[in-house]
Formats: sequence, structure tokens, C-alpha cells
Amino acid sequence: MANTLVQFRAEESARVKAVSICERLGMDLQTYLRMCMSRLIQENGIPFSMNLDEITENRALRAMRDASRIARENGIADMSLDEINGEIAAARE
Repeated sequence: MANTLVQFRAEESARVKAVSICERLGMDLQTYLRMCMSRLIQENGIPFSMNLDEITENRALRAMRDASRIARENGIADMSLDEINGEIAAARE
């Protein structure tokens, strides 16, 4: 399948905001535009909404990252499961 160049004009401020949103969603603007065209064709209409408001940060993942950082800072990042369970048991006593 042959590729073709698609160009259009947009205000610079709109382009910068769009690039920023795409980066926060883990993609570049070109990937988003290709995805959008593909889905438009597949669904024969506008098929989806991708709002940052709908993509909340995963609190559990953030908590795990924070716990890992704290463990590294306190020199306990390399504890075994048995050692962790021992610490939990001692804290419960």
C-alpha cells in the first residue's frame, strides 16, 4: 500500500498543546493522527474520545513507585519476601 503525505495548517499554540497531550498519552502527534484516520475509516464516523480527564493516574502504581523509592532511600530495597513478612509480623506484635 502506497503512503501519501497529508498536510494541514494549525495554529502553533494548538499544535503545541496537541503534542503535549499526545506525549502524556504515550504517543506522538503523527501516531495519533494515523490512529484517528484509521478508526474514522473503520467505524465510518468519529468512534472514540480520549480525554486526559478520563485517564486518571493509577494510584496503586504510584504507591508502588513511592514504596520502591522509600525502600531504596532506606537501604531495604533488596529484602526477600521472608524478610518482608518477618518485618510485618514484628510490626503486628
